[in-house]
Amino acid sequence: MAAKNFKVGEYVVYPAHGVGKLIGSESHNIAGTELVLLVINFEKDKMVLRLPKEKAKNAGLRALSSKKEMEDALKMLSIRTKPRRVMWSRRAQEYESKINSGLPSSIAEVIRDLYRRGNDTEQSYSERQIYQAAVERFVRELSAVEQLDEQAAIEKMEYSLRVA
Repeated sequence: MAAKNFKVGEYVVYPAHGVGKLIGSESHNIAGTELVLLVINFEKDKMVLRLPKEKAKNAGLRALSSKKEMEDALKMLSIRTKPRRVMWSRRAQEYESKINSGLPSSIAEVIRDLYRRGNDTEQSYSERQIYQAAVERFVRELSAVEQLDEQAAIEKMEYSLRVA
């Protein structure tokens, strides 16, 4: 499968950082080899990423999810599961890899598993950190896909969590 040709101004998802905007491309001649870099701006993180175009596919760079994929991920939030009795360190690693996959359905699983209702027990610091990272990634893509501001995207996500 050939690498997708992304357009300048288009939002893209880089799994390790989430949603960014493709702001251009740069050509560099390095040791006699022409190298084209995609320039992606992650405004919320105040970061600019330069990714070799030929490495984009292997790095997992992808277009935003479809509305259907985001709706499926929102539905995932409302599915109740039984808590797993696995050591936290192992679950934390699994959660981190799901977040870094960049897939909305995987990120939704993390949010669902770590979501605490008002009367539930307190979360540990590391649980809160992982939960917050998952929420930020999910909400950024949801807001970009549905063209919502982040607050509206948070409210939509929280509604899906509450209806479960």
